[in-house]
Amino acid sequence: MPGNAVKILLVEDDLAEARLLHEVLKSFGLNQFNLVHVKRLGEALQQLQQSCFDVILLDLTLPDSQGLDSLKSIIQQAPNLPVVVLTNTNDDQLAIAAVRQGAQDYLVKRSINVEGLVRSLQYAIERKRVAEVLREENEVLEHQIREQTAQLIKAQKINQFKSDFVAMFSHDFRNPLTTIIASAGLLQQNKYELPEEKKLMLLQHILSAGKNLAQLLEEALFIGKSDSEQLPYQPKNLNLELFCRNLLEKLQLNLEQQNQIIFTIDGNFQDTIWDENLLQHILGNLLTNALKYSPKHSMVKFEVIKQGEIALFRIEDQGIGIPADELKHLSTFFYRGSNVRRIPGTGLGLAIVKRCVEVQKGTIEFQSEEGIGTVVTVTLPIIKHN
Repeated sequence: MPGNAVKILLVEDDLAEARLLHEVLKSFGLNQFNLVHVKRLGEALQQLQQSCFDVILLDLTLPDSQGLDSLKSIIQQAPNLPVVVLTNTNDDQLAIAAVRQGAQDYLVKRSINVEGLVRSLQYAIERKRVAEVLREENEVLEHQIREQTAQLIKAQKINQFKSDFVAMFSHDFRNPLTTIIASAGLLQQNKYELPEEKKLMLLQHILSAGKNLAQLLEEALFIGKSDSEQLPYQPKNLNLELFCRNLLEKLQLNLEQQNQIIFTIDGNFQDTIWDENLLQHILGNLLTNALKYSPKHSMVKFEVIKQGEIALFRIEDQGIGIPADELKHLSTFFYRGSNVRRIPGTGLGLAIVKRCVEVQKGTIEFQSEEGIGTVVTVTLPIIKHN
């Protein structure tokens, strides 16, 4: 059989009709066609699993299936094959329904002639081929549209992020800068008249505002790195307990509320490696928040617990808490709770914490109740030094 022969699957339970179709094709030149005949829908589905065909001739009246259900089953089995429906009735509504369900053509058996049958088969194959080409091109176009849409959305988010960042930065940068300029101006103009206590207070204002500016700049630089996916992960040998105690000591020096931090560590963390910079951002931000949003003389608990191959960092405060419907927004850049009132902040800290946790393949979880307090739990994998 020539390699370019058209392979046809004929699904027809009437042997006389099958022989007639065979003769019609033979009169045209059987060497151009390879006809496989089956009597039932089930046999046709088996053939489609085992062999490749170019076109299907389908009778709609079969022993094991009736009407358009046969067409539906064939198309489900072989969606890319053209199907020409055969029927004994010249029913326009049935013909339209068959074409709408995926048939390429519709032929009435008693009206079939050799030219019409061959032309229908050839047209069916060509229409299906063109339809497949269009489908593939459409899929490519849809993929390109999805990609371009995603890029556009990303660009819009980046532009919005930049706009929000500039607005936040200009506002939060201006406040400490104004404090520094005003305090320095008072010191310069009244350096001889001011009492020592007043001078010391103004210097403290300048120092505090300078620290705020430094922190703001550090957060801005950190966000730039994380947003461009250049956030480094550089683990090294670190005494975790000593690191935590040093961090708490620095925080205690800056405490104005005179809060108490209770620190406990449970488990052996010897010979473990950590990224000190990322850990500093995580614990520094979380502990600072716990202190900042808690009333004076309240207690903050800080626990480090070893659980198998996981380190659990748990920080619990007795602060203002977080509204339940706002917990899911906490790690969004620039988001601040509706109940923070005039407590200063940039809305960047928890977003930075989340990035740092994700880089280390960890998790972060918030539990909070307004007026009662908040518990933040960070889990990080423990990596041992070889």
